[in-house]
Amino acid sequence: MNPTALGRVRLVAFDIDGVFTDGRFYLSDDGIESKAFHTQDGFGIRQLIKSGVVVAVISGRSSGAVARRMAELKVHHVVQGCADKVAALGEIIAELGIPREDCAYVGDDVPDLPLLRHVGCPIAVANAVPAVREYCAHTTVASGGFGAVREVCELVLGAKGQHS
Repeated sequence: MNPTALGRVRLVAFDIDGVFTDGRFYLSDDGIESKAFHTQDGFGIRQLIKSGVVVAVISGRSSGAVARRMAELKVHHVVQGCADKVAALGEIIAELGIPREDCAYVGDDVPDLPLLRHVGCPIAVANAVPAVREYCAHTTVASGGFGAVREVCELVLGAKGQHS
């Protein structure tokens, strides 16, 4: 990936399932959903926010666990149950005055492709489907749910001359 483009990143948006998580979710007999998040990813998110980079999550599914985890991490831009991820990011960046070329998106599956094509820095996680990995400028070494988010945070911070 072009280090200059990464150094310009002012907002990083992430998918949830398959990126923050390994893509699995647990559903109890009474319909309660749970997900597993990697604690090191959380530290990376906090460092990214501390550096002044805006963090957003945009997911096609809705989950109370996601809302709770993002609140803990102080992620203010959380869009769940989203049918149009490009429009959702468009609203966020319009509000913040950030050009889409200065945004990164991290995804793992075909529904993420329109948004990956819309940002300046498209990033895939290691467990992404081939079509996503082939399109993206960078693919993490770590898989979603196993440190990929932290790796992206360090990549962006490193390009800015900062370290977590």
